[in-house]
Amino acid sequence: EVQLVVSGGDSVQAGGSLRLSCTISGLSVDDLTIAWYREFPGKDPEGVACTGKIYDHTWYFDSVKGRATISVDSAKNTVYLQMNSLKSEDTALYYCAADRYWGRACQSSIGDYKKVDYWGQGTQVTVSS
Repeated sequence: EVQLVVSGGDSVQAGGSLRLSCTISGLSVDDLTIAWYREFPGKDPEGVACTGKIYDHTWYFDSVKGRATISVDSAKNTVYLQMNSLKSEDTALYYCAADRYWGRACQSSIGDYKKVDYWGQGTQVTVSS
């Protein structure tokens, strides 16, 4: 059974930082493309960032570019999303997702969230101004 366990959400002040973690069991992170999504109330999930270690490619949504870094720790089978200079508009429920078949250009697939293979539970990020 494949599981994605997400942690790291918190309430922070604007300008602060958080690191979200997504620990995977049942499959090697090196065999997956990983994406972080966030969901605003009443909206569809929005792709924030994605990476596939085997492709050595990373993509970021424009609104987080320069403030977010996605990284992979193969030894821990864990993917991180470091977010700095947080803004109130970053407040959302954040999810980790993984897919076995996305190509190198993960940004081409990230919008089709309904077809993603695996999802972790959400973690709430609240940024107060």
